[in-house]
Amino acid sequence: MGTTQAAGREKDKLPAPRSHVPAAGAAARDRDKPPSPRSQAPAAAAVAQVKPPTHNPLRLWPALAKLARVLGAYSRPEGGKPRSHMPVTGQRRNSWVLGTGVSSSSPAHAACCSGLGLTLLAGFPSHLRPRASLNIMAHLLVLLGPAGGNSLDRAQAAKNKGNKYFKAGKYEQAIHCYTEAISLCPTEKNVDLSTFYQNRAAAFEQLQKWKEVAQDCTKAVELNPKYVKALFRRAKAHEKLDNKKECLEDVTAVCILEGFQNQQSMLLADKVLKLLGKEKAKEKYKNREPLMPSPQFIKSYFSSFTDDIISQPMLKGEKSDEDKDKEGEVLEVKENSGYLKAKQYMEEENYDKIISECSKEIDAQGKYMAEALLLRATFYLLIGNANAAKPDLDKVISLKDANVKLRANALIKRGSMYMQQQQPLLSTQDFNMAADIDPQNADVYHHRGQLKILLDQVEEAVADFDECIRLRPESALAQAQKCFALYRQAYTGNNSSQIQAAMKGFEEVIKKFPRCAEGYALYAQALTDQQQFGKADEMYDKCIDLEPDNATTYVHKGLLQLQWKQDLDRGLELISKAIEIDSKCDFAYETMGTIEVQRGNMEKAIDMFNKAINLAKSEMEMAHLYSLCDAAHAQTEVAKKYGLKPPTL
Repeated sequence: MGTTQAAGREKDKLPAPRSHVPAAGAAARDRDKPPSPRSQAPAAAAVAQVKPPTHNPLRLWPALAKLARVLGAYSRPEGGKPRSHMPVTGQRRNSWVLGTGVSSSSPAHAACCSGLGLTLLAGFPSHLRPRASLNIMAHLLVLLGPAGGNSLDRAQAAKNKGNKYFKAGKYEQAIHCYTEAISLCPTEKNVDLSTFYQNRAAAFEQLQKWKEVAQDCTKAVELNPKYVKALFRRAKAHEKLDNKKECLEDVTAVCILEGFQNQQSMLLADKVLKLLGKEKAKEKYKNREPLMPSPQFIKSYFSSFTDDIISQPMLKGEKSDEDKDKEGEVLEVKENSGYLKAKQYMEEENYDKIISECSKEIDAQGKYMAEALLLRATFYLLIGNANAAKPDLDKVISLKDANVKLRANALIKRGSMYMQQQQPLLSTQDFNMAADIDPQNADVYHHRGQLKILLDQVEEAVADFDECIRLRPESALAQAQKCFALYRQAYTGNNSSQIQAAMKGFEEVIKKFPRCAEGYALYAQALTDQQQFGKADEMYDKCIDLEPDNATTYVHKGLLQLQWKQDLDRGLELISKAIEIDSKCDFAYETMGTIEVQRGNMEKAIDMFNKAINLAKSEMEMAHLYSLCDAAHAQTEVAKKYGLKPPTL
């Protein structure tokens, strides 16, 4: 490009090339004889007036040689021989005189005879100026000078030729043509130039040259910042290059520009977000600080078990009747047992001391070692330390002499852990083993039913809930969850009669078990699906009356206000109330962050997601939260770079 610009400046100082083009009539008269020496006088005069350049002209020779290779096709006929080697007869005589292979009446002739062409060659010694050099310069001037026509038209012609090669699968030739189009295109033609770069990137993509794809797309986007094709192609290249962050930013911009309507770009965004989330969660979860959940969460967890020995109240004789002293220390137990002390701490909701007391029992290989192993494993799971929980669970399961209900409970908890780790086969194996060793344990069927719902095996889930209810008819939770499973099945199948039957089942459950908060909560979710918002709101209120410290219910009620009345203020007020009740409610922070994204408050959203990440109870939950956080980050970066923002509430 530097040579081109210098030529352009020099051209302005010399006579116009048009002054050296012979008239059409003269060309016709003289076409069978060589031109007279007088016709070369202007060129000779121009040479005499031009001073040789002070720089070393040999430095230009490699560039000229390269240009000769690029433009060689223009100086060869279809037969392939250089035109300078063709017989010098008839209309070829004028071409022979110039040694260029072009007619003396062509623009190339004019360019070669102009002061510009001679100026560029004047610095070379005579023995370095063969006819080929003049041939090269002629084509250089045809391409670069005004005598050769409109440069944008020539660029478009090169692009069109490249498109034909591309469709024919000749990608190297297509790249050559697109490169030519780029070199010809005026620099002020941003849109056209960006198209040429994008087309060349498409050819590089077919050759799987991902670095070149990204580079050309970057140039296209610099020229045309909202060029969807270039942004999406660069996103795919970044994916191949494992540049996940850059890929996410590009595909986010594409999604916003397309109004989130293109399935292909949405799928790529989802894929990259999941990969980023897993990577970050794996590292974060490995180094996270254990965090005890709220007392309400712990009580809700243990309430889902009815055949769990370790969650049962202490038996008479296991503790004395002495009252607590003024310091609030645990009641003394009749046996010097770490496990029994841990049980006492459970009743007092002094959960932070349980793991250490269980460890004392285990280290001493005391009477309650199996129970202590299971209780310690349970609290390891509650604080999100699955790696520490698994050896304890494995040990309990392997103790053939231990109480079968302890072993079954350990299998249930290990199976649930495997499900959180997205290992459904191992999870199913543990639940099936628990059913084999303790077939009369209602907890096995209740929790396996929940697993089947997650696996979309609704019929099997209903069968498990039925077996749980047969074994424990008073299990309100199992009956409520059976209704919800039947509702999900009917709703997915769009079966209105089955939906009505499921809704009737909910009414029977809450009538039979009016103190079951979970029954009201699940019924409210089904009512919301059916757009019976007023009644759903009533169900959530009953839930809150029964469990005023359950933050999750406030979050669901807040979401209902948004869907029902589009009352953003009331919704945020309820979710804020949930956080006030339970500062460790990750669901509340996640929901608040999602709403702030919809409002366009990305910084606040990211803050909420980060708080939820620190409270996540499993690596899978953490990966999901990181995906949400990364999506908000990407939208922030896209807004800065391109001024693009998605629609807001």
